[in-house]
Amino acid sequence: MERTEEEWARIAGYVRHTLNKLAPQPLPLCLPDEPQACGKDAREHVLLWSAELKAVAHNLIETSAPTREDAVHYSGPLYRQTLESLRERRVA
Repeated sequence: MERTEEEWARIAGYVRHTLNKLAPQPLPLCLPDEPQACGKDAREHVLLWSAELKAVAHNLIETSAPTREDAVHYSGPLYRQTLESLRERRVA
């Protein structure tokens, strides 16, 4: 997907904000032009932090579901159905 560096930075900020609300440790201010810039571009941050967000969400499902079967449902079939719906919207 074609995006400008500014668009990637905005998305990375959104993902970081969400992770900072859910993850046990806050993420650093390490995007380009931030105090702790790490050298990765904004797109790389979107990919890294999105993977971390996916893991945090999966863990939240596992620790919140009342039964193992519920956890399997939410993290399996329901996840795949939602992902497929997002993919269809992207193509349309």
